[in-house]
Amino acid sequence: MCLYETILDLGILGKITFDLNFLSALFSIVIIDLILAGDNAVVIAMAVRSLPAKQRKKGIIFGAGAAVLLRVMATFFVAQLLQINYLKIGGGLLILWIAVKLFVEGAQENSIKREAATIAQAVKLIVIADITMSIDNMLAVGGASHGNFFLLLFGLGLSIPFVVFTSNLLSMLMDKYPIIIYIGAAILGKVGGEMIITDAFTANILNPGKLFIYSTEAVFAVGVIVVGKLWMKWKISRAEKAEHVSETD
Repeated sequence: MCLYETILDLGILGKITFDLNFLSALFSIVIIDLILAGDNAVVIAMAVRSLPAKQRKKGIIFGAGAAVLLRVMATFFVAQLLQINYLKIGGGLLILWIAVKLFVEGAQENSIKREAATIAQAVKLIVIADITMSIDNMLAVGGASHGNFFLLLFGLGLSIPFVVFTSNLLSMLMDKYPIIIYIGAAILGKVGGEMIITDAFTANILNPGKLFIYSTEAVFAVGVIVVGKLWMKWKISRAEKAEHVSETD
C-alpha cells in the first residue's frame, strides 16, 4: 500500500491519513504552536517566578497541563463565543490586571516583603491567563485541523512541551536579567490591548485599521508598566507610613 493511501482509524480520536492534506495540516499545526506559544510562556514564567526554585517545574507542568485540558474543551465552541460582544473586552481587561499584578510582584525594585506564592496560586493564574490568551491559538489549531479530532488533540497537546520548555527557560532568565520582566509585562499588555480593540463590539464601532490596532497595543504595553510602577510607589509609600505610625506608637 502506498504511503498516501495509508489510513489509521483511531475511532473517536479520528483518522490519521498519510496523504498530502494530512501532512500539510500537521506541519501547519506545529508551526502555529511554535509561533503562538510565546505569549503563554511569558505569563507562566512570570507566574512561577515567585515560587521556590524546586517548585517551579511543577508549577509550569501543572499549570500548562490544566490550561491545555481546558483548551481542548473550549476549542469546540470558541468560534461562536467570539461573536459575543464584550467577551474579548472582558478577557483583555483580565489579562491587563494579571500583567500589572505579575509585574508588581516580580519587579526587583518592589521592596515590600510579600508571602511566598504557592503552586496552587501560580496554577490558578496560569489557567486564567492561558485560557483567556489562547483564543487565537485555539482558532488557528482548530482551523488547521479541518475537523480531524486527532489533529486537534495533537495540536493542543503539542503546545504543552513548547510552552513548558519556553516558560522554564524564561523563568530562569528573569532571575538573571530583570529587564525581561518589563518585556514580559509589555507583551501581556499588548495582548490585552489587542483583545480589547478587536472585540466584536469595539470593531463594529471603531472599525480599526492595522495602524490603529498596533498603536493601541503599544499604548497598553507601556501602560501596564506605568500603572505597575505607580502601584508599587503607592504600596511602598503606604508601607512606609504604616511603619512610621508603628514606630511613633
